[in-house]
Amino acid sequence: MAQRILVLFALAAALASCTHRSRTPLNSIAYSLKSNVKSLDPAQAGDEYVNEVVPNIVEGLLQYHYLKRPLEVIPQLADGMPKVSKDGLTHTFKIKKGVRFQDSEVFPDGKGREVVAADFIYSWKRIADTRTKSDGFWIFDGKIKGINEWRDKLAKGTGKFEDPIEGLVAPDDHTLIVKLNKPYFQLYYVLTQAYAGVIPHEAVEKYGAEFLNHPVGTGPYKLDHWIRGNKVILSRNPNWHGETYPTEGEKGDLEAGLLADAGKPLPFVDQLIFYEIPEDQPRWLTMMKGAVDFSDLPKDNYDGAVEKDAKTLKPQLVKKGIRLFIAPNADIVYISMNQEDPILGKNVNLRRALALAYNTVPSLEKFYNNRGIVAQSPIPPGLDGYDPNFKNPWKEFNLEKAKEYLAKAGYPGGKGLPPIEYSTTSSSTSNQMAEYLEQQFAPLGIKIVVVANSWPQFTDRIRTKKSQIFGIAWRVDYPDPQNMFQLLYGPNSSPGPNNSNFNNPEFNKLYEESLTLPPGPARTKIYQKLRDIFVDQLPWIPTVHRLDYRILHSWVKNYKHNPIMHGDYKYMRVDVDNKREMKEKL
Repeated sequence: MAQRILVLFALAAALASCTHRSRTPLNSIAYSLKSNVKSLDPAQAGDEYVNEVVPNIVEGLLQYHYLKRPLEVIPQLADGMPKVSKDGLTHTFKIKKGVRFQDSEVFPDGKGREVVAADFIYSWKRIADTRTKSDGFWIFDGKIKGINEWRDKLAKGTGKFEDPIEGLVAPDDHTLIVKLNKPYFQLYYVLTQAYAGVIPHEAVEKYGAEFLNHPVGTGPYKLDHWIRGNKVILSRNPNWHGETYPTEGEKGDLEAGLLADAGKPLPFVDQLIFYEIPEDQPRWLTMMKGAVDFSDLPKDNYDGAVEKDAKTLKPQLVKKGIRLFIAPNADIVYISMNQEDPILGKNVNLRRALALAYNTVPSLEKFYNNRGIVAQSPIPPGLDGYDPNFKNPWKEFNLEKAKEYLAKAGYPGGKGLPPIEYSTTSSSTSNQMAEYLEQQFAPLGIKIVVVANSWPQFTDRIRTKKSQIFGIAWRVDYPDPQNMFQLLYGPNSSPGPNNSNFNNPEFNKLYEESLTLPPGPARTKIYQKLRDIFVDQLPWIPTVHRLDYRILHSWVKNYKHNPIMHGDYKYMRVDVDNKREMKEKL
């Protein structure tokens, strides 16, 4: 009964915050986030909720082409693609002239000043500065000449922020030279990320730690206001430098209407609204009422929304003009086990016993409506090194074998093993997943203590290494499995992205070797060796690679889903007349 009351309260709160039509302009895009936004600082862009919002405010040198597949990196604030030295170690970027930061009180006259190359050096230094506590330093760590030495001196108090970094040079206001220690074949990919976005030093100097609530960038939208735990509203930036909608794409884009706005100036909508609605049912209700323009498809609404073919919507939704988009999610859901935990970290047989006792197949149906496949390793389908025939021996559901390995671990029948603490978020689905985990481990005599948190609290526990085990997902930042393996690289341990704190010398050495190799058979072979070390040591229990199901109202135009790309709201358009008409019928 208590849970029912909470859900009803959440429904009422969602409607109260989302259905004030007079306050929400028709020419806007509204989307509901599954969790609360913890920060609007690009230095903290380590989760999908921050990345849904921040790249609309803050821009970088490079971005992805909106329509082309495979993904193609193109300039954003760079004036063309960089000039590269023959050895691949020096990349010279020209910065577009006339790009200005958004108007803000941080500037003397309130008017945004022009972006210069030194602003990128400042922004990237800030990612490297340990005082920022960024989870994004991994994109530059060991890559740029002198950046680690600069970071270490600053942390020890023997250097200053203003000290130069050998590998970051601005010979003039519109030229940035990046010098690398070794070839870095993922460089252009990581420069599309929010971490590498440019911000003005004036904003950080004025707001200090509160900069996370007052972002200033160069993007097509600027922060209007943010009501914590409720919504983030972005409004059109009237001084944006401007772009135009793509004039080419891939096969089928023309027929799908994705080139109808070719060459037209961006952005198309005046406002972006991001509602923070962690519970599935309130999120579904806001979609059905037309309070948001598109949404994910919650698991509890799947059967009532999708036909048995798993590809088409039910007639009652089609009648409302709602459309379904299905796309592979280059991601992995996994149960991470803290390798610095004194019980789990040094006992591989215990980790193997847990993996053998966890039956992924029923969870795939129970929590994902079979929208995905069982994961065998960190590499998702479609990426280099993925082998559809590869089988992880510890992914077999085998309770008897699990009991054998639990005995090998020194805990026969679970005797002597303290309760294992499982950290999760406080949504109803997360609670159900925690209950399922308890049921899976109970036959071994293993007790689970569930610790539920808000999303910011959950991520803070992980960053500070306080969690013993926890369920989490990672969606690739770029189309290279190196992005997955960096989650297991020892120097990336928390507060970096390696939340399992796995630190295996052989793995680290092979990972570093992979960074020096271009795409090809030699690198693929190393990726598969990294996979095999992961399987042998098992710092995670890999569970699922998901399929993404999105539903859209009829008035949303130019939508082309890609799970890697961010900042794509500028391409979307709203048919205002259709929106006005259809919302009256919902």
